[in-house]
Amino acid sequence: MVSPGSSSPPDADAVQAILLKLRRKEGTWVDWAQGCQALQKAGLNPQQIFEETGFEPIQQNQIVVAEQVYQSAIKAGVAEPTKAHFTRQGSDTLYEMRLLSQTDRASMADFVLQHGLDSEQVRDLVKPIKEYSYRKEKPTGFEDGPGDAIAYHFWKLARQKDDLQDRSRLIAQGLRFAESAGARQHIEKLLTDFTVVKSRPAPTLPLYRLETESELPRMIPVVGQMPLTVDDLKAVPVVVAEEPFSMVSATGASAWIAVPGWQVIFRAEDPVGVLTQARQLPNYPADAADEAVLVVVDRSDRTWDDEGYFLTAEGDSLTLVWSPSPLETPILGKIILILRPKRVLDENYNRELWQLDE
Repeated sequence: MVSPGSSSPPDADAVQAILLKLRRKEGTWVDWAQGCQALQKAGLNPQQIFEETGFEPIQQNQIVVAEQVYQSAIKAGVAEPTKAHFTRQGSDTLYEMRLLSQTDRASMADFVLQHGLDSEQVRDLVKPIKEYSYRKEKPTGFEDGPGDAIAYHFWKLARQKDDLQDRSRLIAQGLRFAESAGARQHIEKLLTDFTVVKSRPAPTLPLYRLETESELPRMIPVVGQMPLTVDDLKAVPVVVAEEPFSMVSATGASAWIAVPGWQVIFRAEDPVGVLTQARQLPNYPADAADEAVLVVVDRSDRTWDDEGYFLTAEGDSLTLVWSPSPLETPILGKIILILRPKRVLDENYNRELWQLDE
């Protein structure tokens, strides 16, 4: 259907031909996966492909990933019966092997066919194989290959069980998959050695999930401390956050401030920060205390309205203004937020570790 090494997107006629073959499910699952990849290169998203062919997005993802595993395993070298089998079927099984290295994918593909494993069994066995590959030295008696990796996994589990029925079941699993004589001997010793070796459980991972947008701050580039020039503002690049953690990177401005993820901040398309003193703000009460503030300006919003405050240019200098009538100077952005620093009543209090509630 589509050559695996093809890099250029198909033309309109080729797209229609691929869609037709996918609707009719012509060819093998490998052809379907290559067809989905070609359609994506042509600009179709998974939902459009689903509507045109009936292949659901989750199925598209599975066969595309499985096809990549298939190609890497073939490249590393598998037996001809293995290649023939997985060309016709087994995409769900190959998908489960996506975490393995290219060499381990090939050896595991042969192993799966040899032992008649299904995708659920493979899913459970991939992790111990992956962990086994991380070892610098193989355990005594165990050798390379998925069989000994899996046998070692069951050997360790069996040694931790004091229930004879559970222990026997795990020993049988280890003997089933062991490929080397050394591995079989080690596992067989457990039939007469009933010593229980309890493993220390791994500590709990410190996992946390961000539940609300306000918990995820937005990083805003800072133009600098006023007075500033128009060139200072232009030098700050547009920042594009990368999901899922809103990571930002830039080659321009090197000063950044994290602002809480309030809705007004997340709605802004191109926010930048300007540092100034409160008394330099337009209409700031003359009798109010002066303090440092962060003025957040959305450079994408340049439409005047009499309810807004704006960043504008007077000559080469930036200034913050409000005007009841349309501005004659160029609008460089709208002020969407003025952030005052956290008020600390007793700055030394938080530094005194001996302070206790009475």
